[in-house]
Amino acid sequence: MHRNYALLLSLLASMACTSTSVRAESPATEEHFDEPAAQNQKLAYLQYLPEGYEETKDRKWPLLVFLHGAGERGDNLDLLKIHGPPMLAESGKKLPFIVIAPQCPTDSWWNWEPVMPLIEHLEKTLRVDSERIYLTGLSMGGYGTWGLATQYPDKFAAVAPVCGGGVPYLTQRIPHLPVWAFHGGKDTAVPASESERMIQALKRAGNPHAWLTIYPEAGHNSWTEAYNTEALYQWMLDQQRGKPGQPPSPHLKKPQPVAAANSAKQ
Repeated sequence: MHRNYALLLSLLASMACTSTSVRAESPATEEHFDEPAAQNQKLAYLQYLPEGYEETKDRKWPLLVFLHGAGERGDNLDLLKIHGPPMLAESGKKLPFIVIAPQCPTDSWWNWEPVMPLIEHLEKTLRVDSERIYLTGLSMGGYGTWGLATQYPDKFAAVAPVCGGGVPYLTQRIPHLPVWAFHGGKDTAVPASESERMIQALKRAGNPHAWLTIYPEAGHNSWTEAYNTEALYQWMLDQQRGKPGQPPSPHLKKPQPVAAANSAKQ
């Protein structure tokens, strides 16, 4: 009986250890931004600091801002952990960026307020390398990425919109900005033509740093493969504001070239 009791205690201890390991602490901190510069708009966001951030007090880090899709709007920051860079960070991937994922309020749409005031706040409060600020987003966040890039043409070092779109005419504001867009060839929610016409417009505007990857068999969820593309993060790190754009690595999956179309096809 004593032996069985000892075995039971051992089993319970083992289960307790297993339970503790499953409930691993999130690497994210939940933050809130509420300043007059944002016109009294509150914005909750997840913040991930890169490995070594606390130990290297004199080092500045690149900033990666992620804009989620329509399904993750609201007031539950855990929703932001199911896609994109936050999901990768949660799973243990070591991203060499400060990663910020703001949450768009319910029934709202991404626009520059209060996202841009938040970025400016982060530049003042974190050790951000202002020459290496990158913007990416999926679906609604892909539209937000195009929108913020054209609204603030000199703010970002590179942008990567995923299954998004925008106003082709406005790409005239970013003939210098490196852009790598991604889309699913079988996307019925946001047709691939949305990304194609934006890249085409960029090329007509004289941008030599515009690339598009289309996954022929992917539907709307092209973001899983896009954000699992290691070349994307290396490409971002290769870009620096004010310097010539660098192409994606030729040794990894190449983006699909998109020829400049006639302007009447916008």
